[in-house]
Amino acid sequence: MNNPGLINVGFGNMVASSRVVAIVNPESSPVKRLVQEAREKSAVIDATQGRRTRAVIITDSGHILLSAIQPETIAGRLGQKPLLAETEH
Repeated sequence: MNNPGLINVGFGNMVASSRVVAIVNPESSPVKRLVQEAREKSAVIDATQGRRTRAVIITDSGHILLSAIQPETIAGRLGQKPLLAETEH
């Protein structure tokens, strides 16, 4: 039986759902800088198993988790509906 307080972030790795602050796409420059700074502080947890990083999970403790699962999928596992991107006018 699954523990409702934990979510699977890929390959059997779990994170406490109450600690998740944000789930973001890793492609933007600010997120890349955030990950690099966290690496320098040894605050990155790589749960990709060598695969491409598709989501960056930011926790309330300042740790950064890298996941090979899409952000929308992780949000769904949290029971949250991701907001649709706003269209440009």
